[in-house]
Amino acid sequence: MKKSFVIDLATEQTVTTFFLVHEKEIRNTREGKQYLRMELGDRSGTVEARVWDAFEAIAKDINRDDFIKVLARVEIYRNKPQLVLQQVRRATPEEIDLSDYLPHTKENVEEMWTRLQSYAAEIENSWLRQLVVSILQDPPNAARFKRAPAAKVMHHAFIGGLLEHVVGLCGLAKQIAAHYPELNVDLLLTAAILHDVGKLDELCYERAVGYTTEGQLLGHIVLELESVSKAMDAIPNFPPRLKTVVQHLLISHHGEYEFGSPKLPMIREALVFHYMDDLDSKLGAVRTALATPSGEPEWSIFSPALGRKFLNLDEYLK
Repeated sequence: MKKSFVIDLATEQTVTTFFLVHEKEIRNTREGKQYLRMELGDRSGTVEARVWDAFEAIAKDINRDDFIKVLARVEIYRNKPQLVLQQVRRATPEEIDLSDYLPHTKENVEEMWTRLQSYAAEIENSWLRQLVVSILQDPPNAARFKRAPAAKVMHHAFIGGLLEHVVGLCGLAKQIAAHYPELNVDLLLTAAILHDVGKLDELCYERAVGYTTEGQLLGHIVLELESVSKAMDAIPNFPPRLKTVVQHLLISHHGEYEFGSPKLPMIREALVFHYMDDLDSKLGAVRTALATPSGEPEWSIFSPALGRKFLNLDEYLK
């Protein structure tokens, strides 16, 4: 069982613990001396590690996605911990508990799943309700929906993250539709539930969050356009124009061409849903940045997804 996590590496110390290898590469210093750089992680975050001397055997034997046991010296560099590895070996299977390495939603998964099914049942349009329920009740989809992350890095990048993201969007859809009565709440709920269903096939998350081969080649928008279109085709007499509307909701939800949308939102509900999804995604990234120790009490870590740090307002206003 792992006892020391990345989040515990706040002071200079020597630690013996286990990590998952996220990255491995040989680099050169400015003087041309080679060293081994690795990015190691667990459920609490990642940390850079270096082996300065006699690293050839480690570089040969240790690979990305391996579990390792290390003896390391913690150094604080630019207010962040770094590891200088002194001893490294592969971990044995009995030394590893996977729950130590994959971050998990803090919410109750079964309660969220029940809420999601309730939102699906509230859809009044019988065609849309039948579509959404058929996808959620498909056993392989249901099992994966309860575990899948919503992204690799950007937001909700943890086990159960997709479910947390979708349930949150369903609640937001009902509130926004109540404020703007001209909106079709059934379309917003359908978009909320199905807009990232392609991530069930795009992402893998057995050891760390990554991409499947299909995910790398096609992306979740293409994958879900195909799978949801097949689900609509399997429903006898599904209205062709409604099918087109659902397809547009899926392919436009990223909102901009440069963000991967094949089309811009050109339906009122598609535009609104894009901003809903964008807001929930960005706040998820802010939440992660503020929750990660940075070494600066008033500031978060730098968020690569958003290109900035964030002020910890509670600390600032004390």
